[in-house]
Amino acid sequence: MRQKQSWELTEEFWEAVKDLIPQREREREREYKRKPGGGRKPLAPRTVLSAIFYVLRTGIQWKALPKEFGASSSVHRYFQLWCEEGFFEAIWQAGLERYDEVQGIDWSWLSGDGCINKAPMALEAVGKNPTDRGKKWEQTPHYRGRPRCTAGIGSVRR
Repeated sequence: MRQKQSWELTEEFWEAVKDLIPQREREREREYKRKPGGGRKPLAPRTVLSAIFYVLRTGIQWKALPKEFGASSSVHRYFQLWCEEGFFEAIWQAGLERYDEVQGIDWSWLSGDGCINKAPMALEAVGKNPTDRGKKWEQTPHYRGRPRCTAGIGSVRR
């Protein structure tokens, strides 16, 4: 039996979220060039949701989406539309409610933590901060081979 990938939707998850997906409807007061049902058929919502999870899980660019999911521009357009409609917040809320039913959430105890520090290995990876590297004229050797003096130290002739 083939193992499901992290972006593939299980039947249980799909049944829970399929009713939350926003439905697109034609605006009645707008005049359209095509008849209803004309043009290219829309992508299947399940395929679109799998494609969105694929992009979010793998971190690829939208344009690198495999063709099996459909046109990347269409999937991205659905993603933007669903974000505006609050679809992903609705999934999150439904998941919290389901978890509360099954496991229970202890709302009386909550904790938040945050810290902003430099990355511990950052200096090794990228070198010194550009503002600490010195001026270009200080890095170049003097034309007679003598070191340049800064801040008046050693600038008195002997």
